[in-house]
Amino acid sequence: MTHAIVLIEAERGAMSTLGGQIADVEGVAECYSVTGAWDFVAIVRVRAHEQLAGVVQDGIAGLSGVVRTQTMVAFEAFSQHDLEALFAVGE
Repeated sequence: MTHAIVLIEAERGAMSTLGGQIADVEGVAECYSVTGAWDFVAIVRVRAHEQLAGVVQDGIAGLSGVVRTQTMVAFEAFSQHDLEALFAVGE
């Protein structure tokens, strides 16, 4: 499984509808509107690394209102749930 974080800058006029459109792209697990230099953050999860380009380039960047994206591919995924399971071994 490949995980990626995609930072998205949007046109001002697209802000009210773009989050839902991003979330509807196949491969996008979650989408958040955020403060700061970027307008949205999408969490992408795909089975094969080769699928990532299609999700980001065709799916997200291809949406009307997307100005630019920056993608960070994760080396490893950690979560509080994973840490709890690790420390619960043997209980």
